[in-house]
Amino acid sequence: MAASGCAAEPAPAVTVTITPSVTPTPTPTLTPTPTPTEEAALIPNPAVPDLVPNAAPVELPQGPAVDLGSTPGARGTPTADGAGALLTYSVVESDAFFDIAQRFNIPVQLLLTMNPSVPGLGENIYIKQTINLDWTATL
Repeated sequence: MAASGCAAEPAPAVTVTITPSVTPTPTPTLTPTPTPTEEAALIPNPAVPDLVPNAAPVELPQGPAVDLGSTPGARGTPTADGAGALLTYSVVESDAFFDIAQRFNIPVQLLLTMNPSVPGLGENIYIKQTINLDWTATL
């Protein structure tokens, strides 16, 4: 008969012994690079275009500014020296830098180079601002 509240005899403890073993890390083997055959060397690869250097840059014309006459985007008054060479232009209301460049037959990039104080790419010019038209003043 079993007495209540009494625990049964504990089961015997099992002892497990673990012996660690070191597994070496495998060494990767190199895959040989295939050598091209002579036939493959003679076939052009259409995916790789021939490289061609850029052509020499085209020089911007650097001559005296020429007044082609007032336009809706360039109505201001230019100033000239005693020989008639244009020196400056005074911006008036509704003028645009691009139109000023066209009026005086000067590429916009050259006019920007001649006027480093003009902000941005000429989008922000102001009334009474003086624009340089004399390319020799920037040398």
